[in-house]
Amino acid sequence: MAVYTEVSFEDLERLLQSYDIGTPLAFKGIAEGVENSNYYLKTDRGAYILTLYERRVNPDDLPFYLGLMEHLAKAGIVCPLPVPQRDGALSATLNRRACAIVTFLNGLSVRRPSAVHCAAAGAALARLHQAGEGFTLSRANALGPAGWKPLVEICQLHGDGVEPGLGGLIAGSFASINAAWPDLPGGVIHADLFPDNVLFMKDEVSGVIDFYFACNDMFAYDLAVMLNSWCFESDGSYNITKGQALTAAYRAVRPLGDAEIATMPTLMQGAALRFLLTRLFDWVHHDPNALASPKDPREYSKKLRFHLKVKDAREYGL
Repeated sequence: MAVYTEVSFEDLERLLQSYDIGTPLAFKGIAEGVENSNYYLKTDRGAYILTLYERRVNPDDLPFYLGLMEHLAKAGIVCPLPVPQRDGALSATLNRRACAIVTFLNGLSVRRPSAVHCAAAGAALARLHQAGEGFTLSRANALGPAGWKPLVEICQLHGDGVEPGLGGLIAGSFASINAAWPDLPGGVIHADLFPDNVLFMKDEVSGVIDFYFACNDMFAYDLAVMLNSWCFESDGSYNITKGQALTAAYRAVRPLGDAEIATMPTLMQGAALRFLLTRLFDWVHHDPNALASPKDPREYSKKLRFHLKVKDAREYGL
């Protein structure tokens, strides 16, 4: 979450005329994250998040995202619920941006997840994969291999200015990953379930947030995104204890097939490349007026180099 588009209190008051959620009592920007503009809103009836959708969110995809949250909530997943306007619409327009108001969830994200947190989050991901069954809308993964190609072409030009040899790493790994990319069981995935998108109360998951990369893709790829973001330590080492905890808890809810396990090194490479590319793009094209700072792409170049040396899924705790 972040703030790119400013919203004044007068802007907010005009927007709220279309809603029946009470009188605003507090309103402030949320600086964390990198993708959309987010504000905390408290009224005399409850707490909410106002999101203005920025460059990576196509407004045409909002029915998928907002409808998915409603579907998952009905299936027992604790996630934000879109708040309808008086006319029933789930999205609006504010300051030339599509926007929506969703319910606020209690809980805190953890910056340094323990193995216990990893297990709880892994089980939550598996339950989310199961709960997505029956959702009638679909959305292709815009940041899957087909979407990496134009980013690769841009990022190759700037990579060596950020880290020596990065341009070559991007080009070479993209070619090898793309050639080996598998076709595995799939459905609705979160695609961005980093620690800051899972809320905890004590050691229990209290909610899952930020569904604006959700799409239809392989379940095991979603698991690879999680392993990349939850199981590496600050020194760049992979914590196999956390990997074992996360994957065991996931498999206790949704078993993995032999092909999903065997291709995990490729999926881990792909997940690392995806976030390397988007972070590098944002690093180079950073908006100096944004409250949020771009995330360092070198975290994911280090992870990608690690994965390129892995030969067996057992090295991840599988």
